[in-house]
Amino acid sequence: MFLSIYVNRLDKKGRVSVPASFRSYLSNLGYNGVICYPSFNNQSIEAWPQDRIEKISNSIDSLNPFEEKRDFFATSILSESINLQFDSEGRILLTPKLLKHAKIKNSMVFVGQGKTFQIWEPEIFEKFKVTARKKSNLNRASLKWENKLNN
Repeated sequence: MFLSIYVNRLDKKGRVSVPASFRSYLSNLGYNGVICYPSFNNQSIEAWPQDRIEKISNSIDSLNPFEEKRDFFATSILSESINLQFDSEGRILLTPKLLKHAKIKNSMVFVGQGKTFQIWEPEIFEKFKVTARKKSNLNRASLKWENKLNN
């Protein structure tokens, strides 16, 4: 899983090192890169393994092909996605469009989200984190724990 928070900086060529634990998880899934697209939920970059983006694509494909929202989702997610491969040192080259969307200049925060991760500008993320903590506390009763007989 993608867990924890890591801070990294862009190098002179605009590359950033993806945290080793994130690369390891992707490698265990059989991937040497990550799919990134501008989040439409936040001012961040969404980063997903190939299988997750395929699930979204399948979900979009299941919509009526003549329905407007199918095109909206495909345009907002799939057309904006880019497959970023790791170089020999585990770095990716984030596009200017992705960096601009997230307002990233030099430093960035890699934020584990379980099956996916996000990349944020540090100050914007700190503000979001405070809000997320407050809203999580207010909505904590809605988080269900699956009960199984063989715990």
